[in-house]
Amino acid sequence: MTQAKSGDNVKIHYKGKLDDGSVFDSSEGKDPLEFKVGEGNIIPGVEEAVVGMSPEETKETTIPPDKAYGEYRDDMVIEVDRSQFPEHITPELGQQLELKQSEGENIVVTVTDVGEEKVTLDANHPLAGKDLTFEITLQEID
Repeated sequence: MTQAKSGDNVKIHYKGKLDDGSVFDSSEGKDPLEFKVGEGNIIPGVEEAVVGMSPEETKETTIPPDKAYGEYRDDMVIEVDRSQFPEHITPELGQQLELKQSEGENIVVTVTDVGEEKVTLDANHPLAGKDLTFEITLQEID
């Protein structure tokens, strides 16, 4: 039977869960996720898990942070004065904002604390530092 390898176009269905069992993402009710193995367009741990799978095979795998969204980095959390926010933006807990860095690149940050004078912004991916468990079903190999 054919097995997925680097360079193959594949379609998978997946369900991603955290350690507490809560689902953070799923392809259920959607078209399968399609990608080319080895191109790095999805998190490395999922790509690696698909290699060697056959069509219609299902696998459950736990992916550590270094093969997913990276370790949580304290240096990616900053505190800013509320006065630095434009007048039309009222920071709220959990709000996501896009900031332009000095190099001109945009980054997404999440508001994690709102005080009277200071607001804490976190540029870590929401899943950084977490082990992720994926249930993956290989639908087809092109």
